[in-house]
Amino acid sequence: MLSAYANSWKIPELRSKLMVVAGLVALAQVTGNIPCPGVNTEVLAELFRRSNQGGTGGVLDMFNLFSGGALEQFAVGALGIMPYISASIIMQLMMPVIPALEKMVREGESGRQKFNQLTRYVTILICLIQGTIFASAMMRPDALGIQGGGRIVMNPGPAFMVTTVITLTAGAMFIMWLGEVITERGIGNGASIIITVNIVARLPQALASLYKLWQAGGQITVIHVMIMLAMFFLVCGATVAITQGQRKIPIRYARRTSGRGGVAAGTTSYLPLRVNYSGVMPIIFAGAILSLPGMVLRIFPSVNAYVGPWFGYGNYRYMFLYAGMILLFSFFWVANQFNPIQIADDLQKRGGYVPGIRPGQPTAEFLDNTMTRVTFAGALFLTFLAIFPMFLARKFNIPSMIAQFFGGTSLLIIVGVMLDTMRQVETHLLSRHYDGFLKKGHLRSRRGR
Repeated sequence: MLSAYANSWKIPELRSKLMVVAGLVALAQVTGNIPCPGVNTEVLAELFRRSNQGGTGGVLDMFNLFSGGALEQFAVGALGIMPYISASIIMQLMMPVIPALEKMVREGESGRQKFNQLTRYVTILICLIQGTIFASAMMRPDALGIQGGGRIVMNPGPAFMVTTVITLTAGAMFIMWLGEVITERGIGNGASIIITVNIVARLPQALASLYKLWQAGGQITVIHVMIMLAMFFLVCGATVAITQGQRKIPIRYARRTSGRGGVAAGTTSYLPLRVNYSGVMPIIFAGAILSLPGMVLRIFPSVNAYVGPWFGYGNYRYMFLYAGMILLFSFFWVANQFNPIQIADDLQKRGGYVPGIRPGQPTAEFLDNTMTRVTFAGALFLTFLAIFPMFLARKFNIPSMIAQFFGGTSLLIIVGVMLDTMRQVETHLLSRHYDGFLKKGHLRSRRGR
């Protein structure tokens, strides 16, 4: 594996992509360390610390995690990449409703550029809404569940509101641009990489908090630490399993030869159907959608008293909604990205067929039914991995920052994005006749055939 990392820098194209990713991720981290004007960051950090000690978690904890701690400092990049992800979700959901959007995507490169431009406009709208909510919350900390005394904003008023909203929107759009450049000129998905780096950036603080609680002796014991370590390795192993898991559909091709015989023996290959076809996106989608109602409802106490418990991070009602949305988005992603009719048509044109299944519509139905069953199993497993750490943290009353980092969502994002990025790096290595990251397994055996 170490030789694969060394070989990555020997390929000029790959080295350039890796340097682009490293540089732009560093710029994204800088935006999380520049506070917005007019905010007392020391008082804000103290209020966050008091809120986290309760162990109940909250929507701010998730935003703070995904922004790499930028919200705790109310930095320029406090909104992070989440507005862009939320806008992408909205545009994906609107495609079946508005045929013009779907037609726009099918027009080619020019159509995709128009679609991306509309996504950016929606991102700006979401930034303005979330920026207004966060600016109001800084002037009234209890609005979003930050408990404690202290004056966060030194000069509250309309001027602070306007300045803060513009600053947060500009910071979010800058991070969005960085993510797009990483996707275009770097390795992997830019938005996912930025979220992953932000989560990893919280690791030292989470470990330090865990060590302090352990030294204090009371809330965290050796048993808790062992359980969290076991959960860490379990979630990592399970994530790798569902990410690499495939249902291989045998495909045979009839090969024609010249001569009296006409048709000779055909070749055999496989059509891999991934168990977790949607990757980590259902978890990001579900978290992004459920975060907005929790923020808005806290501004309206009378409504929040009845509806708020459904969006309280970590409670059983939230787990129910969270699990349902993960299942929903898993199937939604497959329905939008996997087209069994097109696959069946391509196989028929190339002379391929599934043994025992007639070409054409029967093949499409077979692929659709098989993919549905595979997706159902993968979505259930994905939901269990995301919900179980949250349930465990609630039972053991682990502080929210530690529980979120060691929870399924964070680890699933980290492991899923890392595997996808390493897979793309390995493709570059194998194309230049270098060994990949895996010395054994399906990659080496496939090259040997």
